[in-house]
Amino acid sequence: MQDCSLSSILRFDDLKLLSLAQEDEPQVLCVPAELSELDGVISFIEEKLEGMEFPMKAAMAFSIAAEEIFVNIAHYAYKGKNAGSRKAWVIFRATGGDYAHVTFVDEGIPYDPLARPDPDVSLAAEERDVGGLGIFMVKKSMDSVVYRNIDGRNRLTISKRRA
Repeated sequence: MQDCSLSSILRFDDLKLLSLAQEDEPQVLCVPAELSELDGVISFIEEKLEGMEFPMKAAMAFSIAAEEIFVNIAHYAYKGKNAGSRKAWVIFRATGGDYAHVTFVDEGIPYDPLARPDPDVSLAAEERDVGGLGIFMVKKSMDSVVYRNIDGRNRLTISKRRA
């Protein structure tokens, strides 16, 4: 049985910072990194946003971004890895009552989706390179998107203000 606790993926200094920040207690969902888990991931995020009384438009942007990110983790993060070790954490945090942050963590192949150049959306679809449009939409719909690889784990955090 693998450890899916928050402390298993955060270092001591991360936990200390969370306790000092003006944030609600992080809520964690740990699931197999499989497409069959997508509905549960989206429901988890939507439930937390509803509890914050997030406006429908902002909540929809979060759901679309979360779907894109989780699908990419399920499809690409664990290529060639044992199915038993394929897991993903979804960490929901609220700050100051106005901001929601969702961090996706996986132990797959290190990959910074933000390092890839944005697609040239002025070109016709058939003239563009394949790929990159999903993360481009995530970056455009969120207030902040941050990637870090810490201790061999990919961490992609999306944030949006309630307003």
